[in-house]
Amino acid sequence: MQRSCQPCTACCDGWVQIKVKGCEAYPGHPCPHSTGQGCDDYENRPVNPCQQFECAWVKQDSHLPDDFRPNECGALVIDGVLQWQGLTVDLAVPVGREIPEKTLEWLMQFAEQNMRPLIYQQQDPSSLVLEKNPLTLAYGPPAFQQWVLQQQQKGISLW
Repeated sequence: MQRSCQPCTACCDGWVQIKVKGCEAYPGHPCPHSTGQGCDDYENRPVNPCQQFECAWVKQDSHLPDDFRPNECGALVIDGVLQWQGLTVDLAVPVGREIPEKTLEWLMQFAEQNMRPLIYQQQDPSSLVLEKNPLTLAYGPPAFQQWVLQQQQKGISLW
């Protein structure tokens, strides 16, 4: 059974940083074509990022549970965002300020059981406004956590 995005529009609503037809979308700043229920220019949406974007929840044979649609679980997951030492790394971004505890616990347990390190984000709890570049955290072996930190310090984008 194929899962349908609608009514979720988390990818278009800025929780994942994208640029569509020259317009940036990021937390607190949705794509200008997002209506909150879909795209007002769906037929003309660009291949990159719109048509190529793959939310892990809607992918065929997704490992995510049925109740993990981003607008329901509070996180948008992109699986296989990169490889680290031969391991597949997944990414989770919050649909809101932070990933709900129950959702994050499930993602961390999945990461452990399947040897898939996890990169996840959350808004700075001390900031009252949504930050364009949320805090990026790593869950996995200490060497992976250190590697993510080093990449951030070098200014290297991980996805």
